[in-house]
Amino acid sequence: MRSLTMHLKIIITILLVLGVSILSYQIFVLKTPLTEKEVDNLWTIDARVNFEVKGSKPVNIEFYIPPKGGDYTVSNELFLASGYGQNITNLPYNRQVTWSARSVSGQQTLFYRLNLTKRYSDATANNIKGDMWRSPISVVGAKKDAVERLVKEIRSKSANISSFITTTINIINDPNNSDVQLILNGNNSLENRVNAIELVLSHAYIPIQLVHTLQLSKSTNQNLNLWIRSYIEPSKSIDNRDSTINGSNGNWYYFNPSNGDIGLPDDQMVWWIGNDDIIKADNASRARVNFSLANSELTAIHLAKLTPESNNLTEYSFYTLPITTQLAYQVMLMIPFGVLMILLLRNIIGVNTLGTFTPVLIALAFRETGLIFGLVFFSIIVFFGLLLRSYLEHLKLQMLPRLSVVLTFVVMLIIFTGLLSHKLGFEQGLSVSLFPMVILTMTIERLSITWEERGANFALKVALGTLITASLAYGIMGFKPLIYWVFTFPSILLILISFMLAMGRYRGYRLLELFRFKAMLK
Repeated sequence: MRSLTMHLKIIITILLVLGVSILSYQIFVLKTPLTEKEVDNLWTIDARVNFEVKGSKPVNIEFYIPPKGGDYTVSNELFLASGYGQNITNLPYNRQVTWSARSVSGQQTLFYRLNLTKRYSDATANNIKGDMWRSPISVVGAKKDAVERLVKEIRSKSANISSFITTTINIINDPNNSDVQLILNGNNSLENRVNAIELVLSHAYIPIQLVHTLQLSKSTNQNLNLWIRSYIEPSKSIDNRDSTINGSNGNWYYFNPSNGDIGLPDDQMVWWIGNDDIIKADNASRARVNFSLANSELTAIHLAKLTPESNNLTEYSFYTLPITTQLAYQVMLMIPFGVLMILLLRNIIGVNTLGTFTPVLIALAFRETGLIFGLVFFSIIVFFGLLLRSYLEHLKLQMLPRLSVVLTFVVMLIIFTGLLSHKLGFEQGLSVSLFPMVILTMTIERLSITWEERGANFALKVALGTLITASLAYGIMGFKPLIYWVFTFPSILLILISFMLAMGRYRGYRLLELFRFKAMLK
């Protein structure tokens, strides 16, 4: 017994020393930030290009990539296109990568990854002058008369070019304007409204450019946003402009085509400018682009990118994984802390729960539904499940058929609750399908047996303990500073294991047992 205790102490010491050593190395040697706010944001954007080639044909893919300069700087780029030739072309306002191959067939996938860092405003960065005048877009008949009436109306309501554009946007978005509806011709999509805005502004000789942006927020499938911009000289009014091609003292003004707001938000990053599609595929079909975004604030990651061939711990950082994998690992790495919460509540405090790790699984489901909605939903499912289980008990069914009926009933309840929540406008109801149905079924079965064997009071205490434990586990597993620490310093898990091993030999009273045996102490 003594040798076994010594063996356990050695294992705990080794894990503790190893975890602390790796943690200290990351903090003091690699200078890894302790919090996400210590350094500037580093955004990682993955663009996945998919297309299909029928037969064996030569393929040429042209794909717009963000220009260098401006508010965000491209710190690093990575192109993954095995078997393809590659060429990057600098265009006015844009950059374009061309992938080409002599003979390919079937489904093809190409990758483009870039890292962006926020740069403080610099008026001279990428400040290409823009056109100040354009010729009107040709239009005839009733549509021409409608455009001329709109230009006259907008001119009377605006004092300068900026207000003229804003007024145009607001009028084009007015569903009660008959002239606008004539121009839109029943198509109220954002793209068609932007085309209508461009048509009206062209008859006021005001040029605009289409701006396609990405919102810098963590996501795995994001669509591009559409803005417009115009090069405006503040000193020039609508009626005091000539037909010079380029301005000299103006600035680019960005406009939201949906509401007329001026100024590009800080979280919008320009991907490309113009009327062309983001991708052009020759001899290929079904070309599409999927964007995934994530951000990090790690000095160690910068060091790993500067020295990619170095053999150190940064080569195995989670931040080098694909973004979708990173998001999944962040959830997985927090599960041991949910288990630690159960360990403390059961072995130290003495809270009873249904099953050992059932509260952790319920806490994972709470991540999608939210805590309050999840608690209500869990209580409803278990309540009606207990009623059904009590009824089935009178039928004297065997265990497996009884569990099958309860599971099917749980599935029906989940589907019905999701549909009802959607109709009532509760978006959380769309996530109830992620609840572990089998765990709910076993929870109902165990709670019913506990009710029969130990009474209603004890069963309710167990159910309440399960919900309390799941709620606390949900809180600690969703604590963002802790998520950052564990994802950045995974060696913390070694320290966590050593603590769990140390608690494995605890044989003392639980806190609730002290109240239970209080009379004996007297």
